Amino acid sequence: MHVIRPVRETDIDVLCELVTGTGVGMTSLPRDRDSLARRVQTSLETVEAGPARLADAERALLFVLEDLDTGAVVGTTGLHTGIGLSEPFYSYRVSTVVHASPTLGVHRVIPTLYLNNDYTGGTEVGSLFLHAGHRGGGLGRLLSRSRLLLLANHREHFPEKVIAEMRGVTDARGRSPFWDGLGRHFFSMPFRRADYLTGTRGKRFIAELMPRNPIYVPLLPTAAQEVIGEVHPDTRRARALLEAEGFHYEGYVDIFDGGATLEARIGGIDAVIRSRALRLTPGQPAAGSPQCLVATMRWSAFRCVLAPLEVRGNEAVVDEAVAGALAVPSGETVRAVPVDPDARHMHWLGRALDE
Repeated sequence: MHVIRPVRETDIDVLCELVTGTGVGMTSLPRDRDSLARRVQTSLETVEAGPARLADAERALLFVLEDLDTGAVVGTTGLHTGIGLSEPFYSYRVSTVVHASPTLGVHRVIPTLYLNNDYTGGTEVGSLFLHAGHRGGGLGRLLSRSRLLLLANHREHFPEKVIAEMRGVTDARGRSPFWDGLGRHFFSMPFRRADYLTGTRGKRFIAELMPRNPIYVPLLPTAAQEVIGEVHPDTRRARALLEAEGFHYEGYVDIFDGGATLEARIGGIDAVIRSRALRLTPGQPAAGSPQCLVATMRWSAFRCVLAPLEVRGNEAVVDEAVAGALAVPSGETVRAVPVDPDARHMHWLGRALDE
């Protein structure tokens, strides 16, 4: 069995080993021990401060996926709130400029990139990574949706807008067509170096070197144009999971690799809408009970598992081992949502809770 839990200081060594498999372009999990240690410390401080302090400043939460049978940490997921409040959060907005001349009979609609800070103050979901040996069996969905249940638990404390920066296209050697066509000309460094600096030192240097003027997309190399708003092949599954939750692309892309940024309102996220608060009841769920994400409601001891769950009135009946993994007593309120988006299961869960 696997459980999502808050990161601990003792996880730093295993995180350093785990992130060696992340590849280029995942700045939220840098392959640098000191940077990872700072992220762990920030998460610990955010948990200690409590949800009511989320609006005070830029904060972050990091969770790990633990295999309870072996004790191994095999994945990560996280949230970042108040983005851009400590240092500017940049993205490109893909828009258009019209150039027309009635005299010449020319009318051109030109796609254009605008540097902006539009997402300042929002919440970002990120840091999602699952060890290759543990992919499959719904664990990717557990990592992705667990943080959305945390949003549902403390919705009143999180900014309404939620975003997810998707990893952009890079080749097998870690080169980014978008970076090579645009950013490299202003930063005079390869993408790997810029990616490393962003992950370890933040994005402050962007403001010092990035051009402020709009960028006409047709002036970029074709290879750079073609990857704007696209995602890395390894990220397509993560994008699909978020889009199934109600996230969508609104024309914002990462300033380094051109990867799509998805966004949603908390009130429009499927896991928030369809999840229900129930009383935890250890027992034997009926045969055929749907697989559900089941999460505790405790801020400082958030845990989430994937397991069969039967709803009996306002009770969530789960196996004793599942209840043990959640580490909360019988009768405590938990939040649950079925994994299967099939409308029949959703209707069954909602109807049972309304009775």
